[in-house]
Amino acid sequence: MSSDDQAPPYWLLISVLFSNQPLSPALAMTLHQAAYELHSKGEGARQVGGDMMSGRVVNLRKEVSFGGISGPAFEAEIETERGSGVVRFVLTRQGLEMMKQQPAEPPRPKYLN
Repeated sequence: MSSDDQAPPYWLLISVLFSNQPLSPALAMTLHQAAYELHSKGEGARQVGGDMMSGRVVNLRKEVSFGGISGPAFEAEIETERGSGVVRFVLTRQGLEMMKQQPAEPPRPKYLN
């Protein structure tokens, strides 16, 4: 079983507040990964990119809550094959807890010269 098979579905990890671009599962996971790393490291912004998109994710450094969903807020400015877009989203508390339970990446081997 690959690590992709074990990854939680994106709709448990992020909740989109606004998007003027349709989000594919791959794009949602790219945004999630960048936001999770920003949140974990306390950083303010990060460039993201892939085969079908490029952009920047910004940690808004505030918690938002609506209904039963709450978590840290983020905004992304993206360029896709469909044009420019803005996505505002939240890392869900449920998703943050699930990510903490994910096994850590195995250590990379060190090569001697």
